[in-house]
Amino acid sequence: RFRIAGCSDSDGEEMYTLDGEEMWYADFINKKGVEPQPSFIDHISLEEGGYEQAVANQQVYRQNLENVRKAMK
Repeated sequence: RFRIAGCSDSDGEEMYTLDGEEMWYADFINKKGVEPQPSFIDHISLEEGGYEQAVANQQVYRQNLENVRKAMK
């Protein structure tokens, strides 16, 4: 399992993959977690509250980004 997470001032990303296949991502526009696998496969789901954790992570990432910017001035 591989996790990709990051942010910018206007966007963010939180995604989990397995063997190169996207298995879950946070859809920040529609405010929900998405499991994009087809219905005929056995899903590997994240635990309950995955989207809420992704939102909290984005807040931390943005604060860290701001701290780095201040430190570089």
